[in-house]
Amino acid sequence: MAPRMLLSMPLHAITEVYGEAGLRQRFLLEIENLPAGDRPQLEDALALASRLHADDRRVREPYLNHLLRVAIRIMRYYGIQDVDVLTAALLHDAVEDHPAELAGLPADLGHHELTEAAIAELTRRYNPRVAGLVRSVTNPEYDPLRDKHEQYRTHVAASLDKDPWARVIKVSDFTDNGVGIIHTTYDKARSSAIKYRPLVPKLRELVGRPDTPLSVAAKDHILDQLDLAEERFAAILDG
Repeated sequence: MAPRMLLSMPLHAITEVYGEAGLRQRFLLEIENLPAGDRPQLEDALALASRLHADDRRVREPYLNHLLRVAIRIMRYYGIQDVDVLTAALLHDAVEDHPAELAGLPADLGHHELTEAAIAELTRRYNPRVAGLVRSVTNPEYDPLRDKHEQYRTHVAASLDKDPWARVIKVSDFTDNGVGIIHTTYDKARSSAIKYRPLVPKLRELVGRPDTPLSVAAKDHILDQLDLAEERFAAILDG
């Protein structure tokens, strides 16, 4: 394979053909366009994400593949080269999934204590902006007596309402989960469609806001992707 051929391939095609190694190579090709001084932070973030999520899987693939696609999509299709946004994209699930490992604390501590310690570690390791972006896309501890999906959607709407740059990360995450819903098992696809489908109108509204820091072309691309996600949700849930 000619490595630069990866630049012309859809991200899920790279995943299917070349796996994690291909996505890593695509990521490195993408960051060649960034200022040299920005690359060490992203390389460190990728190494940290690789360590934290080393044993995590998404049905048929390493979890790291998802994180790489989210970051690559922001660079390639949204035209964003902001190193802090890309760092937070790589680490957007780190606090939610691995707060104890990230903070270097025992896993039996309380949810709030672990979350705050993990956010503090991202602040120390990178900067307050990276930590704040990750906080905005980190799910809270849910009330077990209330519908989990409804709590998720309420949190997403509230956090993204306040943080325009977090919208960029979340919409790439949503695209990977929503448009990419066909790349998993039927049972997983159905549960994901139930979770994500009601968010589509809210994400359309957030993307269209004047303060969302994306070009018109990027917003149009995202709206097309949301339409495709809705089409796939309908095929799964209504078909």
